[in-house]
Amino acid sequence: MAPSSASRFSERAAATWIDDDTRSFERLARLASCLALSRVQVHPLQAASPHQEAGGLLGIAAARPAPAQRAILLAADGGAASSAARLMLPPLLDLPVAERAHRHTAMVAHAAAHLLHSPARQPSQALKPMGMVLVSAIEDARAERLLLRDYPGIGPWFQAHIAPEPEPENLGFVAFMARLDRILLLADSHSGNHWVNKARELFEGMVKKHGLEDYAAFRAIASILANDLGQMRVRMDPQHYAGPTLYRDDNSYLWAHPQSDDNQDEALQLPQTTAQLQAARTRNAQEPPEPAQTPQAAEELEITRFHYPEWDYRSEHMKPDWCQVVEKLPAWQGLSEISSARLSSTTRVDSLALPHPRVLDRRHRLRRQWEGDALDLNAAIDVQVDMRMQLRPDPRIFMRSGQGPRPASILVLLDISESVNDIGLQGQSLLALEKQAALMLAEACLRSAERLAIHAFSSNTRAEVNYYRLLDFGQVHSRATAAMVQALRGRYSTRMGAALRHASSLLRNEPEGQRSLLVVTDGAPHDIDVHDKRYLIEDARHAVQEAKRAGVQVCCLAVDAQADAYVRQIFGWRGYDIADEAVQLLPRLTRMGARLAAGR
Repeated sequence: MAPSSASRFSERAAATWIDDDTRSFERLARLASCLALSRVQVHPLQAASPHQEAGGLLGIAAARPAPAQRAILLAADGGAASSAARLMLPPLLDLPVAERAHRHTAMVAHAAAHLLHSPARQPSQALKPMGMVLVSAIEDARAERLLLRDYPGIGPWFQAHIAPEPEPENLGFVAFMARLDRILLLADSHSGNHWVNKARELFEGMVKKHGLEDYAAFRAIASILANDLGQMRVRMDPQHYAGPTLYRDDNSYLWAHPQSDDNQDEALQLPQTTAQLQAARTRNAQEPPEPAQTPQAAEELEITRFHYPEWDYRSEHMKPDWCQVVEKLPAWQGLSEISSARLSSTTRVDSLALPHPRVLDRRHRLRRQWEGDALDLNAAIDVQVDMRMQLRPDPRIFMRSGQGPRPASILVLLDISESVNDIGLQGQSLLALEKQAALMLAEACLRSAERLAIHAFSSNTRAEVNYYRLLDFGQVHSRATAAMVQALRGRYSTRMGAALRHASSLLRNEPEGQRSLLVVTDGAPHDIDVHDKRYLIEDARHAVQEAKRAGVQVCCLAVDAQADAYVRQIFGWRGYDIADEAVQLLPRLTRMGARLAAGR
């Protein structure tokens, strides 16, 4: 039987128990102890009353606090042999007596699942708020599944109080968590959401591979799911978040929080190696904090918009005007904010000198040749003159086409999606190395006759493929262009096909000659509104074929050790190079830029 509602909040006491029905809580304590196979104390949750009465510090009567909804589970003190775990239940005074009793019973069973199967007081400093919530939700489901394996009859207790199914159009963080709770508990539950189905596939796959007892394996699932939510730009409000499944406790049992709170980002910090963590600490210790930017200074300038089709491999047709490319200028703070981007000693490469290609040009004729495809009339006349004067004539009387300078236009397209911000083993992000490489190429073209353009892209669904023209063909590299390159920020996703079509359309406006497009990326094409991994790869492959038919040579430098499968499919056998680590970007780009400039 649930606690009675005779006890109410006191207007005068500093704190008061919500209920004094000792017998009800004794019965709940016995149930918890039997399920958990250890001693559990169950108490009513204490509700804080107003700090001051009327006429106190605020001068008016403070509002009555809202009743608590969550149970709190505290682990037993390991140092005391007679200590017991403590479970404090909320009052739930707004519920009918029968429903309140059922909710309390489900809370007790869930707490017993944690006491039996969950490790207590795990360190939380490696997690951000969103990651902590996801780890907790996965652990709730794992512990309940283990309890249901031993006590199948408990299933209806949980199912009756699981979070309701959100509306399909609700894509908030709480809605995602409600769908996750339902699909991991209810065997017959279905969802049309790709992220939710992926969560169930990962969870069930881990059950088959490792079993339910491996806590660390299931915690890794939360890393993947949190990263996906970050890519989908799903935001969480840590200060006001409340889990959707109300019979579950507040997860105080699971975590040991540090004294200082450094968790201010919403994304889960992905697992890093010791070298990566040490490099990140070194970088943070050496670099001064960036100055805060005003909202006006952080705005990007939109220039114009374009619409491009997209290839659907499933129906084998082009979707007309499917993607919108938005040309922008990155937000920058002026010339005074240009940082002196210098290469570290471990990544120093020689100054790039692009070779000046010379190819056969029929407009450039070489005269007085030993052999050729035409007669040099001037040389033939000289032969006749020499013969009449009884002189030895020059036999070089032919003319042939010579090698003249060949105009070359190279467009370097940088992928600046969110993943380029990850810190590598040398303490530098791929974005920082991309900026250094772009500036190096721009300086090299100042010493050659090549025409160079440096552009960048990222995507936020098909409606917003951001495209940044940092240095255009014929534009002189200056401090202003260097400032824009340094102002780039890694954000969003990688819808490569639309960016390739826009870049190749710009290259087609270049003079006749060698026109090359070099893409620098760190992963396969993806976007948050596409769940078929093959879809955007096939679209990018189709865009490359379109460019080649228009006379644009397309190649790729992929900074991804696992890139072989998708880059070969998109760019062909000879159209790519792979750098296993970000530190290899600069030397690889040096060789590839020289090869393109030479026309090979």
